[in-house]
Amino acid sequence: MNKISFILVAVFAFAVSTLGQSKVEAFDAYVEASRADWNVPGLSIAVVQDGKVVLSKGYGVRELGKGDKVDAQTLFGCMSTTKAMTAVALGMLVDEGKVAWDDKVTKHLPGFRVDDRYVTGDIRVRDLLTHNTGIGNTDFLWALTPELSPNDIVKRMQYAKNEYPLRGGFVYQNIMYLVAGQVIEKASGMPWEDFMAKRVFAPLGMTNTYANPTLSLGYANRSAPHYEIKGKIQPIPELIADPVGPAGSVWSTSDDIAKWINFMLGNTTVGGKELLKMATYKEMLRPQVVIPPGEFYPTEKLTKPHWTTYSLGWFQHDYRGEMVSFHTGSLDGRTAIIGLIPDKKLGIYIFGNLDHAEVRHALMYRAFDVFGFGDNSRDWSTEAKAMYDGLAADGKKRVNELKAKRKLNTNPSLPLASYIGKYADPFYGEMEVVLAGNVLKMNVSRDLSATLDHWHFDTFMGTWNKPWWDEEAIVFRLNAVTGEVESLDVGGMVFKKMPAAK
Repeated sequence: MNKISFILVAVFAFAVSTLGQSKVEAFDAYVEASRADWNVPGLSIAVVQDGKVVLSKGYGVRELGKGDKVDAQTLFGCMSTTKAMTAVALGMLVDEGKVAWDDKVTKHLPGFRVDDRYVTGDIRVRDLLTHNTGIGNTDFLWALTPELSPNDIVKRMQYAKNEYPLRGGFVYQNIMYLVAGQVIEKASGMPWEDFMAKRVFAPLGMTNTYANPTLSLGYANRSAPHYEIKGKIQPIPELIADPVGPAGSVWSTSDDIAKWINFMLGNTTVGGKELLKMATYKEMLRPQVVIPPGEFYPTEKLTKPHWTTYSLGWFQHDYRGEMVSFHTGSLDGRTAIIGLIPDKKLGIYIFGNLDHAEVRHALMYRAFDVFGFGDNSRDWSTEAKAMYDGLAADGKKRVNELKAKRKLNTNPSLPLASYIGKYADPFYGEMEVVLAGNVLKMNVSRDLSATLDHWHFDTFMGTWNKPWWDEEAIVFRLNAVTGEVESLDVGGMVFKKMPAAK
């Protein structure tokens, strides 16, 4: 190589290096500015491209009022981005011939039941991961009654009625992922938590990743969940998803999750060992179910996709001519999102510690633009914030319109003491209404209750003991013949009043 050629090569290499560095620096600055605009206490982000970690960094603080900074080793909840991990665990068992995607679930779990006998007999392992079993949302089984064990939750599913035909729709379903975890346990001989730790996290070198928060109690560098309550962002108690672990209980850090991103970009051979066959990897990202209008994310108003699908643990759509696979995770006070463009070998993961801070979507698409298409012209944060602020305003308007329909100067049909007692349903469980002074109180579980203030007629407005939860209309129904209280309705869940103990 002559001297001129050497200089040209050196200049070109420097230019490429500078370009790459400027992308990272520009994105880094954009993240911090966006975090401030959305008032998120803390974020932690990992970007992986071409098998390399482009960025792994924390932003802001772990908990407001304490000042500890978020870094690349701060622990956050993965929530529903756990689902893809559970799908990978099943994929490993498929590779070993212990499970087939189209096995009937009852082959592995003979005791599994839903209300419809035909549906019970035809639900396949694949269906557990695609939200199209026909069963509606049943999150109350774990969110409202934390006393229930995973086995109790699955047993309750025998009362779950179909809201639409098997494989004839799409309704997000966490409990079916819990069932998938039980299939993993039955086929592998080890609990889902152990399988994830030994077969997934350990081989990938994810040393600070845990299958549930209970296993991470000794980890000091952890974030706290936050919620905006009456205009003030503040820490709130942790909501634990352990009862439905395979659907959303993994915890990790940006340094660790970068290894997961790299794996999910098709780098499934680690340390010379193939953890997942390429055919199985491709099957996991193959579109399985078309998502109908109204069941996708509001961001489709900005991305304008031509199609929206769900694979095995991944939402999907087209963006700038590429297929995107992504998934969010949400629990009270926490957010997460992972996004992949496999054909560009690009992935991003964003942890957050403020409830439904949708800056996560904005930063994902910004990362796609900057690192995938070399384009930083679109201000995703500003656009997404305007859209989500508009949706929030519309929601408040609808609530105010509902409140305006209140009939004033009415009274309950019966004395308050007539409403007290135990109410139960085989599917929904049991709750009790008691009289505290001259106010009704509804006790749902050991940690969950609501004060019932009279609204109109026999409808009461329930104010939960969790101030970040919305108020709930509680409607008592009277027997048309006797005039006595027959049942109560909580958000469409009807509990029958039990006879008083003698």
